[in-house]
Amino acid sequence: MTADATILHADLDAFYASVEQRDDPGLRGRPVIVGGGVVLAASYEAKAHGVRTAMGGAQARQLCPQAIVVPPRMSAYSDASAAVFEVFEQTTPLVEGLSIDEAFLDVAGLRRISGTPADIAAKLRRDVLDQVGLPITVGVARTKFLAKVASGVAKPDGLLVVPPDGELDFLHPLKVGRLWGVGEVTAKKLHDRGITTVGHVAELPQSALVAMLGQAAGRHLHALAHNRDPRPVRVGQRRGSVGAQRALGSRPRSAEEVDAILIELVDRVTRRMRSAGRTGRTVVLRLRFADFSQVTRSHTLSHPTAQTHEILQAVRGLRAAAAPTIERRGLTLVGVAVGNLDDDSAVQLALPFDRRQHDALDEAVDKVRRRFDSGAVTRAALLGRDEGISVPLLPD
Repeated sequence: MTADATILHADLDAFYASVEQRDDPGLRGRPVIVGGGVVLAASYEAKAHGVRTAMGGAQARQLCPQAIVVPPRMSAYSDASAAVFEVFEQTTPLVEGLSIDEAFLDVAGLRRISGTPADIAAKLRRDVLDQVGLPITVGVARTKFLAKVASGVAKPDGLLVVPPDGELDFLHPLKVGRLWGVGEVTAKKLHDRGITTVGHVAELPQSALVAMLGQAAGRHLHALAHNRDPRPVRVGQRRGSVGAQRALGSRPRSAEEVDAILIELVDRVTRRMRSAGRTGRTVVLRLRFADFSQVTRSHTLSHPTAQTHEILQAVRGLRAAAAPTIERRGLTLVGVAVGNLDDDSAVQLALPFDRRQHDALDEAVDKVRRRFDSGAVTRAALLGRDEGISVPLLPD
């Protein structure tokens, strides 16, 4: 951890909606919802009425009847992201992208060239607005964790610098949900024990948190509550998992429909893995129910793979195990991810050898899609079905 606050977390505000407002002056200052059946993004004017990302479109329109609903334009968002990352890289060579609309930047050593970290952050915000036309919020701190928290507090369109001698004074009054890794389930466990702020967490010994939440989560939250985060900004960091998800809306889905969606998600994920030369062992299924609760289920394979057939079989097994819960609680979102990634050059040939047949099929399909387009060939189960929206991603 550096002695000075030199890590920036830069996060575009309501990214998709901001691009729409930038490109259509008639939308500026008005509530905008991107996506019809499910909310992909909402402007801050719409958020003020309670509209949230991943909310069903009907519910969003009830909350904000005056909202203007626009279809997503993924190519426009990809172009805007590329332009913003050019500004990041003009600011410092040490840029670690987190997603298409946020990144960490390390500006240590630039004081003589570019000024203080606060000066650099202010110029970054001006440059993104002038060159790309989008508002961006920046948090500045000594650690990645605290810089991200600062940007969240400063939103929208703000700048917040947390000085080293004021870190805990800033952090401890915040709600416990500001800690990375605290979702609804963990927050409820803490709230049930009267632990509502980060300061309350910091007052507890690590052993108490471990007893309450488990070893990994307890140690993690204890460290963050004291702003202990030694991770540096890493340039060219390869992603630890590859995933895709799809919001389903509120209407019931048959088992056949859910299976077709899983096929499409697995196909998308494995195609990206092969394109990036990655293989993985841990297959994860994420489910969100009608009451907005979420669960994840995972299965670790005996060997790393990027084979569509093999990963699909694992996902189907996880879904079958969760079928009673899905039937009882309803399904509003499904996601698939593969973790424990490695380079495909590290894969050893494994029995049975008929796995090669599926590898050959994947390779042939990939070649056709590269030569023509992603829709040139598809699985029979997906014919005539809406395959959903493929959101833009940072390159691996």
